[in-house]
Amino acid sequence: MKNRKFSIHKGLESFSFAFNGLLILFRKEHNARIHFVAALVVIVAGIIFRITAFEWLALVFVIGLVLALEAINSAIENLADFVSPHKHDQIKKVKDLAAAGVLIAAATALIAGLLIFLPKIQALFITE
Repeated sequence: MKNRKFSIHKGLESFSFAFNGLLILFRKEHNARIHFVAALVVIVAGIIFRITAFEWLALVFVIGLVLALEAINSAIENLADFVSPHKHDQIKKVKDLAAAGVLIAAATALIAGLLIFLPKIQALFITE
């Protein structure tokens, strides 16, 4: 591979590709929109409950993880459909494994959300 010099133009161009990927993700992928809306709800809840900096860190991490894995899963699915437009057992396995990654991340995010918000919600109803 040829050693290329750093170029601000090429660097900015790569960001435009990434932002285009975000547009595709949220315009074309239904599950990405669901995850995005869930993230907005969690952010609003974080503001309402005035969560700590550490709790924000945990939520930002799991939100980013879910959205990033959703983008990777969508890329894998699109590539698999392009390479093999007909049903194929091996392609199904690849797509199922990618979807499992998103499921694991979403379950992790749910658990983190419950650990952060359940005590705060319970505190609203428990008066001592």
